Amino acid sequence: MQVAVRDDTRSAVGGPVCFEDRISEKIAEKVGQQKYKIWFENSVRLNLCEDFLKVAVANLFIANWIEGRFAKQISAAAKEVTGEEKKLTFVIDAAVAGHRRGVSIDGHSSVERKAEELAGPAVRSRPPRSAPKFTLDSYVVGNSNQVAYNAALSVIRDDKVSFNPLFVHGGYGVGKTHLLQGICNAVSRNRPGTVWLYLSAEDFVNQFVLALKTKKLEAFRHRMRQTDLLAIDDIHFLASKPSTQEEFLHTFNSIDLAGRQVVLASDAHPKLIRELSEKLVNRFISGMVVKIECPDFQTRCQIIRQFAVAKSVSIPEAAVKYVAENLRSSVRELEGAVLKVAAYSAVQGRSIELGLTKEILAEHLARMDPVVHITDIEAAVAGFFSLTPADLHSTRKDRTASLARHFSMYLARKLTKMSTPEIGRSCGNKNHATVIVACRQVEAMLSQNQQMHWQSPAGNRVAKAKTILATLENIIAG
Repeated sequence: MQVAVRDDTRSAVGGPVCFEDRISEKIAEKVGQQKYKIWFENSVRLNLCEDFLKVAVANLFIANWIEGRFAKQISAAAKEVTGEEKKLTFVIDAAVAGHRRGVSIDGHSSVERKAEELAGPAVRSRPPRSAPKFTLDSYVVGNSNQVAYNAALSVIRDDKVSFNPLFVHGGYGVGKTHLLQGICNAVSRNRPGTVWLYLSAEDFVNQFVLALKTKKLEAFRHRMRQTDLLAIDDIHFLASKPSTQEEFLHTFNSIDLAGRQVVLASDAHPKLIRELSEKLVNRFISGMVVKIECPDFQTRCQIIRQFAVAKSVSIPEAAVKYVAENLRSSVRELEGAVLKVAAYSAVQGRSIELGLTKEILAEHLARMDPVVHITDIEAAVAGFFSLTPADLHSTRKDRTASLARHFSMYLARKLTKMSTPEIGRSCGNKNHATVIVACRQVEAMLSQNQQMHWQSPAGNRVAKAKTILATLENIIAG
């Protein structure tokens, strides 16, 4: 997780003034307080980097809505505050919604977290001051996640560790983050003295690197290893980072030997995460490995009902079933649909009913292929090139991963009606320009029917570009 960029300007009370806070204030002035509260407050996190402004949102619907309607106001606000033009990049981050600006995923502000790292071990003798957003009270349980939910209850209920780690894996937006944060909140509530820590694997890597650079490695290790419960999201981010993997292995072993708990989440099964050390894979599969599937129809309906109640939105049962029938892959997509319907309903002054729901979602559903989804494409491409979907979303740049990623983006552009920004976000938050370049490169390969080379577990493989494309399309179709 990136730390907010701050300048040397001081506020009236002597504290540093955050660029992101000032940009947010400017955005509120430009779009109006009502729209700001609906679309930005507690729903958007800004992160100012060298030459661009990262706009993190909870799901694809909000990203499309804000990008399409407020991009000019955001850019103008950033320029007024910084004095420079900043490129906008939109990313999907489930941890965004409900968090206060400037507060990290483990409940500490960037300034507080930095102070803790510099102060040393004694500071982390208590749980985080602010709990993560999600709780198990709002976790909808169905056939797709029943086993994972039961395992989570076991972690919460038992003082003694029954299995270590609990490793939860599944596709995009199926509730892994919700489950991990729910465990932390429940443990904090049921066992108040428990010292727990929730963070992403990216944050673990960043803090480890910072500790090395600032010579605060012992403080970092104490903070990580003295927890009673360590929950790390997106653990596949450790792939291809051997030094950090070794550090995490020692962290895991220390916690495990002390009889304390580790909970992990990933896009893929441990054995399918490439460039993950054999030692880590063996440690991961020695615990309980549970997959969360995409929610079934009844579970999707219940998710929509519950989310609508939480947002004080009244949706008739016919509209609930329509949304559940047509949006099947992601919980975030369902929630995004509810938000979109509610927003249009409020703007138009019409009550929500089936006809209005169909009208509002028509454009989105029209851009979705009724048969082929990007997850189908990624599964086919990953299988053909002996990779995993997580590899396609990663930053790996070897020939095999790059070739597979290019074909995945090309097929998504050809077989679905997704835009290049949507494809980029679905493929690991890649820039839309990356998708355009990938498609052009595949088109050039096909026009010359180039002979392609890549590596597989069986050794070097060779095939013509048109043969690869035809094979992939047959796999997807069949």
